[in-house]
Amino acid sequence: MSLVRLDIKGISYSQTQSGAYALVLSEVDGTRTLPIVIGAFEAQSIAIALEKEIKPPRPLTHDLFKSFADRFHIIIKQVIIHKLVDGVFYSSLICERDGIEEIIDTRTSDAIALATRFLAPIFTYENILDKAGVYLKLKDEDEIDEENIVLGDLIAETIEETSYGTETLEELNKQLDEAVENEDYELAAQIRDEINKRNTK
Repeated sequence: MSLVRLDIKGISYSQTQSGAYALVLSEVDGTRTLPIVIGAFEAQSIAIALEKEIKPPRPLTHDLFKSFADRFHIIIKQVIIHKLVDGVFYSSLICERDGIEEIIDTRTSDAIALATRFLAPIFTYENILDKAGVYLKLKDEDEIDEENIVLGDLIAETIEETSYGTETLEELNKQLDEAVENEDYELAAQIRDEINKRNTK
């Protein structure tokens, strides 16, 4: 079976499970997407790994795994989503240490969260895409509907919009620091977006 490389397209609210999110992967050389339901923690972890401007004051679980692996010279070479049973995706981490390759079973959400930190490629098999892949068409490249959140807004769009009309930039920057310190990354991303909007005016 041939492998198909995937990229992370975005994260949206799950339409089928309350409190869950849909991670949308898209094939690199095609038009199919693979939506995978993941938990809120994993969605936030993936979003933070993709978000370059927000650094957690303490490492998240996946950051800890990355530090541990780096310390002991373990490399994640790739992630393979290898099986789909009753709507559940099964994945493997292909790891290497001292030239010895190991395959480790993992939840797909954890595998993607780690792949973003190791900059490891993500693959699935053609038959899985045939079975669960969907074609996603956008009217315009810059236009994304409500169920499809662009990468730059992965964290900010997971909560309701708040007006910051009365706060000064100085106050917003202080609130941003406090939100990061309190590990409230969703709020931090929302405040950061408001700061960016004002700086581009």
